[in-house]
Amino acid sequence: MAAKVLVSDKLSETAVQIFRDRGIEVDFMPELGKDKDKLAEAIGDYDGLAIRSATKVTPTILEAAKNLKVIGRAGIGTDNVDKAAASKKGVIVMNTPFGNMVTTAEHAIAMMFAVARQIPEASASTHAGKWEKSKFMGVELTNKTLGIIGIGNIGGVVADRARGLKMKVIAYDPTLSEEKIAQKGAEKVDLDTLLARSDFITLHTPLIDATRNILSRENLAKTKKGVRIVNCARGGLVDEAALAELLQSEHVAGAALDVFAEEPATENPLFGLPNVVCTPHLGAATSEAQENVALQVAEQMSDYLLTGAVTNALNMPSVTAEEAKVMGPWIKLADHLGNFIGQMTDEPIKAINLLYDGVVSQMNLEALTSAAVAGIMKAVNPEVNMVSAPLIAKERGIKISTTKQDKSGAFEGYIKLTVVTAERERSIGGTVFSDGKPRFIQIKGINIDAEIGQHMLYTTNRDEPGIIGALGQTLGGNGVNIANFTLGRSKAGAEAIALLYVDAPVPEDVIAKLDETGLFQQIRTLEFDVG
Repeated sequence: MAAKVLVSDKLSETAVQIFRDRGIEVDFMPELGKDKDKLAEAIGDYDGLAIRSATKVTPTILEAAKNLKVIGRAGIGTDNVDKAAASKKGVIVMNTPFGNMVTTAEHAIAMMFAVARQIPEASASTHAGKWEKSKFMGVELTNKTLGIIGIGNIGGVVADRARGLKMKVIAYDPTLSEEKIAQKGAEKVDLDTLLARSDFITLHTPLIDATRNILSRENLAKTKKGVRIVNCARGGLVDEAALAELLQSEHVAGAALDVFAEEPATENPLFGLPNVVCTPHLGAATSEAQENVALQVAEQMSDYLLTGAVTNALNMPSVTAEEAKVMGPWIKLADHLGNFIGQMTDEPIKAINLLYDGVVSQMNLEALTSAAVAGIMKAVNPEVNMVSAPLIAKERGIKISTTKQDKSGAFEGYIKLTVVTAERERSIGGTVFSDGKPRFIQIKGINIDAEIGQHMLYTTNRDEPGIIGALGQTLGGNGVNIANFTLGRSKAGAEAIALLYVDAPVPEDVIAKLDETGLFQQIRTLEFDVG
């Protein structure tokens, strides 16, 4: 059955056609996102939801979205999506951070020019028939120091344009190294240094707890007298009341804002002040940017629904289309390893440790780890997936660690998964053969070579004669057909295990008959999704 996507905001017809051309059924209802009740009624039928800013994806909408797998936001900001609720529901949230980065950066540069030369005020004065040439004395950008707070994608473009204007560029971004910032043509500094040295300050950071009011009253007071401030990123990064006071005292020479703490902004302490340039969140408002982000979100959502490739996801690791082809069998293996452990573990898990060896150690380990954790969690909640599993593990206080190492054995690569509980540690290892099929290669430190089937039977026992006979006779005598039979032991006479791939689930009464033989320490039936 073809995947179905709902477009509930205004996307271009070209973007809608991308879904159709790739074999995805799409309903284009650009006004639906404004009506939360009608959206809740309709959303249950769809695998994907493509939106802009008008659609508000609330927990109520997500609860009604029984089949939803992915939300695609055409643009950067996802404040209109409850990402925590989406993650718990196992829904991927994507955005398009690159489609409007040039447009937003250009708007920041335009705002910088506007506030440096008082262009809006001078234009209004001239339109009014005045000729106040001496009133609008400006400053040059050349040789001025531009301080960039957040030099990621958009901030990097701003830095590039500013250097073209012969500005000196410094940047504060604790997430990037000195080397990375230097590659963007800027000098890495701490925040206090940026505040003290900058003639212009521009913000290009998301609004999170660490950045909220980053230009607080205290920090604004640390700025150089005569500084000009530009914010085309997010409202809430600047204390607007404090900025208004510093503008009135002339400590701050000018400000240009495209975003505000409360939007739509119909009242604000900055409105009406001289040399304050305000625009109504126009950073991404160019025809090129709007088309770009719409096309990108359609491509990204189609890739995920058709191939499993994850691009620009905010709540799970991204996996490119090329990675998905190579990693698909390894992700399946990670899921099987986790599923085995999850079905074998009855007590609360304290820690999950993953070892990646050989070729797999060079892959996208975040995605593989998410798959393994999801496999574990599915044992008690089949609705868990790669999106929701890490969040659930964190809520339960489970510590997750990963280690990678170069090829250390007979296999080109393998994954070893260990879980720790208050009572024990349990481990299992696996690899992917050249045919692309995952295999179990070690359980409890005992080497095996087991094909993975939908229905499996696992037993442990002391290594002694009669085990194979008991398993074969009891299962065969009760109509259970064995497709594959794997044995392993630590050493002669010590602990041994058997892992059987059978054609159908082993009935409880047959398990009871095996138990009655007294030969087995543990007997478990296991189920795996091998589709």
